[in-house]
Amino acid sequence: MQDIRWGIIGCGDVTEVKSGPAFQRIEHSSLQAVMRRNGAKAKDYAERHEVPSWYDKAEDLIQDAEVDAVYIATPPSSHKEYTIMAAEAGKPVYVEKPLANSTAECEDMIESCRKNEVPLFTAYYRRSLPRFNKVKELIESGKIGEVRFVSIQQTQQIVQKDENGEWPWRVLPDKSGGGKFYDVGSHTLDFFDYLFGPIYDVKGLAVNLADSYPAEDTVSGVWKFESGAVGTGMWNFSSYKNEDVNRIVGTKGEIKFSMFDDKPVTLSDRSGDELFFIENPKHIQQNHIQTIVQELRGEGTCPSTGETALRTNKVMEELVKEYYQGNR
Repeated sequence: MQDIRWGIIGCGDVTEVKSGPAFQRIEHSSLQAVMRRNGAKAKDYAERHEVPSWYDKAEDLIQDAEVDAVYIATPPSSHKEYTIMAAEAGKPVYVEKPLANSTAECEDMIESCRKNEVPLFTAYYRRSLPRFNKVKELIESGKIGEVRFVSIQQTQQIVQKDENGEWPWRVLPDKSGGGKFYDVGSHTLDFFDYLFGPIYDVKGLAVNLADSYPAEDTVSGVWKFESGAVGTGMWNFSSYKNEDVNRIVGTKGEIKFSMFDDKPVTLSDRSGDELFFIENPKHIQQNHIQTIVQELRGEGTCPSTGETALRTNKVMEELVKEYYQGNR
């Protein structure tokens, strides 16, 4: 491909700033069409963002001859359907995270893209951000020595029902795959997979402490990385505050950083602390989409694929499997 014309399926909130405008700001990339089941909202989005075409049916966007590649920004429950539809139309697919509701669905998506010879990318965009690649650089430079363990601790206040008295889709397992853990915890697990290789020997516990919505609200776990380091995680989504802290501890020092808070990366050793302030771009997926465009043009590779995203789904499924035993 030389110039990639994109179509978005599901032009909701995530596409307003995080991703949608980025397709227009990258060289050899443009946003050609958008789709939303509510046609009036799709039309409004297209007019506000100067997008030539809009649809209220996904199949119409996918079959548009002016659309070269498809970005799927719907809840995970529809990722499989739309990915297979796009793959069978011969169009590369970029899918929001997590890749799907279950590992079985992920595998079906990967197989369809493989069979139809189209690439499958996933929106674990922290793999492409300078702030997080600084963490990778510090590890690879040996600043903290050999990595011994990592720890993840994330808390959020409990979500509230919407104006219609309904729970958001992110805490409805049939739409999201799980609770907020699947929505935001997946970013952290994927990034650590990027740093240290696949996670295995996973042991987890998931419970619903607030007993407000159907999904789990608390997840804990331990695991090993392919590199040999050990990991621990604690996620609670019915706490009094929003905070996330990640530590990577080695034989010479440690790195501390936040996945979601706008805080510096901190390198600590016996001599003290060194802080790295690295701003995220306004359109936070732009760097990541750039790597996809480069790969489609034969000029590089995207670090987040269907195969890497599948590994994160497998880990999450293992961590919560007892909670959903027999319900997947």
